[in-house]
Amino acid sequence: MVKAVVLGAAGGIGQPLSLLLKVNPLVTELGLYDIVNTPGVAADLSHISTPAKVSGYLTPDDGLTKTLTGADIVIIPAGVPRKPGMTRDDLFKINAGIVKGLAEGIAQTAPKAFVLVISNPVNSTLPIVAEVFKKLGVFDPKRLFGVTTLDVVRASTFVAEIIGNPGAFPSVVVPVVGGHSGVTIVPLLSQSSHPLPASLATADYEALVKRIQFGGDEVVKAKDGTGSATLSMAYAGAEFATKVIRAIKGETGIVAPSFVSLQADLAGGDALKKELGGDMDYFSSRVELGPQGVSTIYPLGTLTEAEKKLVQAAVPELAKNIETGVRFVEAATNKL
Repeated sequence: MVKAVVLGAAGGIGQPLSLLLKVNPLVTELGLYDIVNTPGVAADLSHISTPAKVSGYLTPDDGLTKTLTGADIVIIPAGVPRKPGMTRDDLFKINAGIVKGLAEGIAQTAPKAFVLVISNPVNSTLPIVAEVFKKLGVFDPKRLFGVTTLDVVRASTFVAEIIGNPGAFPSVVVPVVGGHSGVTIVPLLSQSSHPLPASLATADYEALVKRIQFGGDEVVKAKDGTGSATLSMAYAGAEFATKVIRAIKGETGIVAPSFVSLQADLAGGDALKKELGGDMDYFSSRVELGPQGVSTIYPLGTLTEAEKKLVQAAVPELAKNIETGVRFVEAATNKL
């Protein structure tokens, strides 16, 4: 029995994500929450002939608590989408308060749930959830994940296009480490399951890296102000959620990149910090999943000189993003 909860279920990511979870045979119950339209989304999904029982709640009448009760895995896509000209800092100012409130609800009602944060900017919103959990005494770094799977999906798809493999994902898999925005996204193209052509020009390599790092901008521009990467993000979120569910049900050997607290695996986290050359608290690296969540955090491995430079550029920006999330919770607490 697995109860999956989507917080922000009526939004652009939330609806397709909820659909994918409804048709997932591993999910037996699906709880949906949002500030608008959730009962309608739940009613719509309930007509699909799969076993998962669906319920949807709004804020009134203690809806968040009802949604979270009995949750095994909680996925948070709640927040506003990025629009043209909007930076991730702009996005943070709006979404930080939303995520903080939801984290408080999880801490009170489902403190043992596995929590997957999609709400952007993930580099800052994951630390917000962690800080809330710490203050409320329920922080377990093994059960908290920032979903960076979309970066892997994009990198794998773009590489597949170059090498001419139509079965982009998962037949082509490119590890992506670092964070989940701009220069903090570091594709390890040298470790791709399907190597790039040796003849690939430096300019083409750099263009590929930039496309992976700023793929979200490509979607925002193409949607011409009407939204951001919702469908691909829903797919990526469902893919990662499925991996977590499979792991907590006992399947072994599941490894996927995720933005996690390096406290989740002290030995692996310390080794990764040494590779990074700094005292980083969170980082996206390949993580082995187990029944308790994070089992092992793996090192970066052998990097090319170009990849080392990408990591060096990512670390200071990522540290700033993390600090922004931590300070947000501290400031909110000091106001009380």
